[in-house]
Amino acid sequence: MDQNTTETQSKFSKAWKCPKYTMIDWYQGTKERQRNTEIQHQLAERILADSERLIEESSEDATKNRREVDHQLGVKIKDIEFTKEQLERQKKQMDLEIDALIAYKHRIETALKSLSANALDICHKCLSFRECRIGIDLCVDDAELEIIKETEIITGVNSLLMRTLEQVNEQIRRLRAQNYTLSRDLLDKANVLLIDKHNLLLNENSLNLSIYHGGSALDPATITEAEWSAHTQANIDAATKELNICIPLRAYIDAVLKQVIEDLWNQNDAVNEAFRRRIQEYKTEKSNLERSHFECVRQIDEMKTNILNLEKAIADKEKFMALAHTRLGNRAHRENVELCRDEAEVYLVDEVNRIRDAVINLQQMLAESNATLRYLLRTQIQLEEDINIKNNSIKIDEVDCMTLRRSIDYRSY
Repeated sequence: MDQNTTETQSKFSKAWKCPKYTMIDWYQGTKERQRNTEIQHQLAERILADSERLIEESSEDATKNRREVDHQLGVKIKDIEFTKEQLERQKKQMDLEIDALIAYKHRIETALKSLSANALDICHKCLSFRECRIGIDLCVDDAELEIIKETEIITGVNSLLMRTLEQVNEQIRRLRAQNYTLSRDLLDKANVLLIDKHNLLLNENSLNLSIYHGGSALDPATITEAEWSAHTQANIDAATKELNICIPLRAYIDAVLKQVIEDLWNQNDAVNEAFRRRIQEYKTEKSNLERSHFECVRQIDEMKTNILNLEKAIADKEKFMALAHTRLGNRAHRENVELCRDEAEVYLVDEVNRIRDAVINLQQMLAESNATLRYLLRTQIQLEEDINIKNNSIKIDEVDCMTLRRSIDYRSY
């Protein structure tokens, strides 16, 4: 307790010993504090005025900046909407052109299928049918040459249409690729429209506003507006270029299909005309053969009658020969001087000679008649074979080929 008292007294004695200010110091200190206070008041007034002015200016600037941003957003939205309309028009044209080319593609595929499954198959069948002709009719005639030419034309047309189909498929692929690019661009434009329209609706009093405190830059855009415009314009120009290719391509396809159909119809008419001429030749020749056959049959009948007559004549001459021989034999029994060569004897001998000569002539004529009959019979058989050949050829060309060819239809694909 004593120790604490001693320490307290020591402190009071030290405080008592601190130096004191004079009145002059007091007055000066008081004036200095008043001056400093006045300076602080003036500084505070200036800061308050500057703060009020700065607050007002910053508010005006913020409002002005927001309005300018709103204006720029509105301008940007209009630019995007205008560009989006251009892209949509271009995409619509692309869709229409793709549909048109697909229709042209189907026309070409239909033509190829029809030519291969119909016309070319019919030509091959006709050639196969005509291989069944027999005899001299199995020849390379105009009808066969025209069918071969038609086959070559169809094959050439198939090759041309295949190349054209490849061009159409490639152009459709290019259009779809460009259409995909336009779709992506339109999707991006629609997305940015949603963003900027939403931003345009926002104001400083909107809910769910937030301040970004991230470390990375809040404006990551690296593409300039000129590059943005150039990108969209490049897409439109590329689409226009592809569309400009399609118009002459479709015109070319129309011209190709029209020309090949015209060529095919012309050749089809040429083949049919060759068949008609050939069939008429067959029928004319068949009529000639039938007339020859009729005449041959008539001559055969006459020749058979003639042979019978010759045989009868020879038989009759044998009777006369027997009569003459009998008379001569009887007269050989005459005796003595009565066995003379009188007129009767002379006539009998002459009769025998004449009958013998007549028989020889008749037998020779009979041999010739038999030979002629055999020739006529062979001719008859040959004529019948030739008529059958002509009937077979007529059936092949008129019934088989021409009936089949009526199903050829080079319609406008």
